[in-house]
Amino acid sequence: MTTTPILPTALLGAALLLAGCAVGPEYRRPEVATPPAFKEADGWVAARPADAIERDRWWAGFHDPELDRLAARVAVSNQNVAAAVAAFAQARALVGERRAVLLPAVNLTGSANRTSLATAVTPTQRLRLDLGATWEADVWGRLRRAVGGAEAGAQASAGDLATATLSAQGELVTNYLLLRQADAQRRLLASAIDDYQRVVTITDNRYRAGVAPKTDLLQAQTQLASARSEHAGLEAQRAQLEHAIAVLVGEAPANFSLPPQAGWQPTVPAAPAVIPSELLQRRPDIAAAERRMAAANAQIGIARSAHYPSIGLSAGTGAFGRTGADLLSAPTTLWSIGVSLTQSVFNAGLVKSRVQGAEAAYEQEVANYRQTVLAAFQQVEDQLVANRVLSEQEQMLATAAAAATQAQQQVLNRYRAGQVSFLEVAVAQTTALNAQRALLQMQSNRQVAGVGLIQAIGGGWVAGQP
Repeated sequence: MTTTPILPTALLGAALLLAGCAVGPEYRRPEVATPPAFKEADGWVAARPADAIERDRWWAGFHDPELDRLAARVAVSNQNVAAAVAAFAQARALVGERRAVLLPAVNLTGSANRTSLATAVTPTQRLRLDLGATWEADVWGRLRRAVGGAEAGAQASAGDLATATLSAQGELVTNYLLLRQADAQRRLLASAIDDYQRVVTITDNRYRAGVAPKTDLLQAQTQLASARSEHAGLEAQRAQLEHAIAVLVGEAPANFSLPPQAGWQPTVPAAPAVIPSELLQRRPDIAAAERRMAAANAQIGIARSAHYPSIGLSAGTGAFGRTGADLLSAPTTLWSIGVSLTQSVFNAGLVKSRVQGAEAAYEQEVANYRQTVLAAFQQVEDQLVANRVLSEQEQMLATAAAAATQAQQQVLNRYRAGQVSFLEVAVAQTTALNAQRALLQMQSNRQVAGVGLIQAIGGGWVAGQP
């Protein structure tokens, strides 16, 4: 048995010729005005070349092997990153799904039935086996637009993955540096406690000798107790940071410990200098926003293609008979080929509304992209000025701490000689401790600001990578 095509052969040829056409706007990345240089970068020069540092290991600039080990675990064990990895895999699977529609679908079906009439002596058995193929001619580019949109979506998901990884790594590095800063503060307080204890001993001896009032001893004991209390408070702060680091590397806090590191010194890495136009390629969130624009643009073409008819091709062959041997017999085989055309005649403005919605969604993604770029420029400017000002403040605090420490020692020597009261000693000691702690805090702030700057310029994001 044969069937004739439902449309002339000429229509089939026309469908194949039109398969290269595509409706909808071609995607072009919107222009974004970028300044020639960052405003706060005037006079900002990297302290040393950073080109030797691997871009995907930006934290190596802190020169801390323990930090290197922990940061590398984030991309493997952090659960937020794992969720982003799964989302990326889902987006890639969608690309494969969209591409599969471009190729013909082939189906094999078989059936067997046995019937009997009241007047028949024996039942009738019938077997059938069919092999068919269907294919939709992508005349207006709807299917190709869907593939392109899915690919853009997968690339946006890759940007989201890079953003999640960079964010988790930045959070870990920041918490690690704050923990080491807490250790340094504890060591400083422990040294101050030793000094305060010696002053208590000196004051107690002077009190017993009758050359110092009891108020001096009480003030010295108060100062010592206050320092011990602050030292205990830092222990709680350190424990909380250690717990946060454990979660970031995918471990339960009970199973994770990070012992103090003797001789740790704060280091501020030199971030590579970046001009504004490079920021559009380095930042993964900007790359993801740009790819979402491309995906939204593809949806416009998909929506517009509904104005035009869809053309489908089908072909099939089959066989029927009473036994399996009949299925292999030429007289029992059949074939068919056909062309179908479907055109919407009336849909109450449904297609037009969908096109308008797709165009509005694209404009929304354009606005989101430009806002993401502006926000990135702001973050870099903020971090540049923070790094510059904090560097200046650190130099001033270092001078103040050195002077306060020298004044403390001189006042203590004069107190031992009986030339000054204990009040001057207490003031000098408090001033020196506060100056040293402020310097440590400023060094920590500079490190955190350094992390912020590296993240603001894209961290380990390789320029030009989608």
